[in-house]
Amino acid sequence: MLVLDPFFWKERRVLITGHTGFKGTWLCLWLKSLGAKVYGFALRPTTNPALYTDVELDNVIESVTGDVRDYATVFDVFRTFSPEVVFHLAAQSIVHESYRSPVDTLAVNIMGTVNVLEAARCSLGIRVFINVTSDKCYENEDSELGYRETDKLGGRDPYSVSKSCADLIGTAYYRSFLDSNRVALASVRAGNVIGGGDWADHRLVPDMIRAFSCGKRAHIRNPNSTRPWQHVLEPLSGYLALAQKLYSEGRSYAGSWNFGPAHTDVQSVAWLADKIATAWGDDANWGIDDSQYPYEAKTLKLDSSKSASHLEWRARWKLEQAILRTVDIYRSGQQSVNVREKCLKQIKEYQDLISQ
Repeated sequence: MLVLDPFFWKERRVLITGHTGFKGTWLCLWLKSLGAKVYGFALRPTTNPALYTDVELDNVIESVTGDVRDYATVFDVFRTFSPEVVFHLAAQSIVHESYRSPVDTLAVNIMGTVNVLEAARCSLGIRVFINVTSDKCYENEDSELGYRETDKLGGRDPYSVSKSCADLIGTAYYRSFLDSNRVALASVRAGNVIGGGDWADHRLVPDMIRAFSCGKRAHIRNPNSTRPWQHVLEPLSGYLALAQKLYSEGRSYAGSWNFGPAHTDVQSVAWLADKIATAWGDDANWGIDDSQYPYEAKTLKLDSSKSASHLEWRARWKLEQAILRTVDIYRSGQQSVNVREKCLKQIKEYQDLISQ
């Protein structure tokens, strides 16, 4: 059984880079609910609205605003907060944006990762480093088989390449420096996450919600492409469980880990779009965007058998359940419902489920 231990996390000093992002905000809320001392380092939210703002996270954690490309600031953050556990999420995370701004994408995702790892190397007290990369770090050959942690890394677009590089850099730092300093490092690769509060551009669910909120028809690209969709809490539960194991058992849990849904939940863009429109209601509908866009892989699946066998981790919410919970959070924002309370309720529901 997957166990998230509040006793372990109580008063634990945790630093999250990229905490103002969608995934980082959910992770902060979860860690705070477990009793951790959570610290953040990131740029201000890049979207308006933003989940970070909606849940008023500034009132919940201590944080520093800054850029991971600025090593001096990164080093000061580590010196100030003295974390025991680090979750490195800060990144330029949009494939489409990497075509428009390749230099920035490569600088943030590669040199930003180097800076965070270097600060960790020069800091005392760190025991665990979770390097959050991407399912797109694999050399994608449009295979119907799920990629395993031992498969070749690579990428065709700047984003995918940047994430494969970040993954390799993390491994190099671990083998060269961190292991000898008793810091256990793992690289985590998750599927395509959905969940309430994601407002990034060029992502399927946020793009659809923006259109539906204005009473407009949504337009989607690549309707036949398939992705390993999952609720954001699924991989985050894996990250937390893995951090506990890394702290207690060190190098035996170091390395790369996939966190993806069951293959039955690897669905097409069109399938997900239909379900989102139905869940939203109000006669929401979508059409195909025939504009020319840069290349994106057609098929992507992950093999998470390693996480299942060694961490007893598996996705718990079926994709249709994840969709309903996702839409519920977006609706809460529209209805002036307390979004933080809604998110914490979903976190408790999920945590109760995995503890059964």
